[in-house]
Amino acid sequence: MSTVGQTKRVTPAAIEAMKGTRPIVSLTAYTTPIARLLDPHCDLLLVGDSLGMVLYGMETTVGVTLEMMIGHGQAVMRGAKHACVIVDLPFGSYQESKEQAFRSAARILKETGCDGVKLEGGEEMAETVTFLTGRGIPVFGHVGLMPQQVNTTGGYRSLGRTDKEADKIRRDARAIAEAGAFAMVIEGTIEPLAREITAAVAIPTIGIGASAACDGQILVSDDMLGLFNDFKPRFVRHFAQLAPLVSEAAEAYAEDVRARTFPALEHTFQPKK
Repeated sequence: MSTVGQTKRVTPAAIEAMKGTRPIVSLTAYTTPIARLLDPHCDLLLVGDSLGMVLYGMETTVGVTLEMMIGHGQAVMRGAKHACVIVDLPFGSYQESKEQAFRSAARILKETGCDGVKLEGGEEMAETVTFLTGRGIPVFGHVGLMPQQVNTTGGYRSLGRTDKEADKIRRDARAIAEAGAFAMVIEGTIEPLAREITAAVAIPTIGIGASAACDGQILVSDDMLGLFNDFKPRFVRHFAQLAPLVSEAAEAYAEDVRARTFPALEHTFQPKK
């Protein structure tokens, strides 16, 4: 369902209220032009720390800074008029203490005008989530595969295949929901477990590499558009293949420049007669 024509911004409370009503449509956005294109069709736009890999060529999200997230959050807010905009708290900006998390989150909200922040973590972050939400900061949770912890979890892989992993993800999801998050991402988690968690928690689950039974779905927009081709995770579907079009356009441009057929006369400014 497209939201074209709707101008009232979706709030975190509205996202939470969508639990059990209709699937929540989410995508990442990092720039103003892309936000403008995605905004009419999405309930939620996430300024994800995935920008470190997608835009900056980093191998992981660990090197992303708070300043980077704020800059891209500001850009997305200039282009989004309808969707709920959430900005990731990057690695190192919230794990030290709940007070550090509040300072980082408050700065993001004040400097971008976004609707809330997302943080990774389960049981160990529940106290922080309660601290933030109790002080007026909407929190979007993230359980299952957590990219910021890739250095300690053995890389990017699906989780929940062992009883130990599954029990941990269940506890994490329950803790984040009970701590006051308005929704949570479930990433890289085997389908039956993601389905089970969705039925068990009171807040919406947004799946990525999880289950169609989740209350919504999210993809990295560059993956969805076929622009980011460094690798293609199993859970990604290219809804377009724009990378070849960009390459072909650049090739055509280069040929015309070298042949001096661009710019043509109509692309130049002439003296007034």
